[in-house]
Amino acid sequence: MLFSELKCKEVICERTCKKLGRVTDFEFDECSGQIKKLIVPSCSMFSLCFHCEPDYEICYKDIKQIGPDIILIERC
Repeated sequence: MLFSELKCKEVICERTCKKLGRVTDFEFDECSGQIKKLIVPSCSMFSLCFHCEPDYEICYKDIKQIGPDIILIERC
């Protein structure tokens, strides 16, 4: 899967059914080349004037399923 495909998917918390947003970045292990975390901003571009929480950093092990349109995560 390409990053351009990954960043188009909506991230949803399975436990709360909350939409967290879309992937904007990821962190990977330089030695193994494996993805460690997905980064999802906590603020939209419409709420930049307000106080925002830190970005969501989703550990790869917390990803339950990657579907055609969404990424379902276990914890949030």
